[in-house]
Amino acid sequence: MNKKTIETKKLVYLAVLTAIICVLQWVTSPTKGFLPVSITLSLVPIAIGAALVGKWSGAWLGAVFSIMVLVTGDAAGFLTINPLGTVVTVLLKGTLAGLCSGLVYSLIEKKNRYVAIFAAALTAPIVNSAVFVLGCYLFFFDFVAGLAGGTNIFPYIITFFVGINILIEVLVNIVLVPTVYRIVNIKKA
Repeated sequence: MNKKTIETKKLVYLAVLTAIICVLQWVTSPTKGFLPVSITLSLVPIAIGAALVGKWSGAWLGAVFSIMVLVTGDAAGFLTINPLGTVVTVLLKGTLAGLCSGLVYSLIEKKNRYVAIFAAALTAPIVNSAVFVLGCYLFFFDFVAGLAGGTNIFPYIITFFVGINILIEVLVNIVLVPTVYRIVNIKKA
């Protein structure tokens, strides 16, 4: 394939994955109030895009996810406490999840593409949750400490804010990301 065809293919992947993230966030947003945990399905297309199109595309997809989190009101509870801290945390967690997922993929891909895709699938939810925890510590310490009944907020954040949702996100990612990646790259296999 010539360079123009490859770039067009990457642009199409990016456009489709951007649309999927927007739809996923918009459709799943109303269910967040009914479920005990907030599961982020958008990490799947973020990790896929980071692997297929590159780390900067992963960062773009993560930023789109972050903007959708803010637009759909998924972060409304935190916005009332610290608007700037919420925006910074939300934008960083999604963008870094995509960027780091792409970096991990590109570092491992030359040795083993399938190990690389599993690593990228794991990286997105871990970075997303880690930045969220850091944001809680930096911007919402007093609020979370009040909920936790003291100053040792990390166990509280891990248990009640991150807890089971990171486990579900990791499981969903390690099942769906390699599967979709393999389907998209079926001709290369």
